[in-house]
Amino acid sequence: MLQPKIPTMPQPTGLVTPPVVVQPTTITPATQTPPPAPVAPVSSRPAVQLTPGTALALVGGGIAVVLVVGAVLVSMLLAVAITAASVAVCAVVLRSLLTRR
Repeated sequence: MLQPKIPTMPQPTGLVTPPVVVQPTTITPATQTPPPAPVAPVSSRPAVQLTPGTALALVGGGIAVVLVVGAVLVSMLLAVAITAASVAVCAVVLRSLLTRR
């Protein structure tokens, strides 16, 4: 019932051609041509130019992002600290209730 069935390898059918013998050939060195000089690629898009107003907007945006991310991280740290303190108070109260027998 649980015996594995081993597949049999089928025999090739049709005409079987004998392997072709490859004859070695002689290699003759060709004359060496110098490689072409590299050409700088021409950019199809215009270069980005920062005006003083654009630079000021980028700096202001970066400062705003840093302040927002900092506020979020500080609030998460505060939430964890408040949770830990409340769990510690609960543990102290439970310990005092259980040891008062």
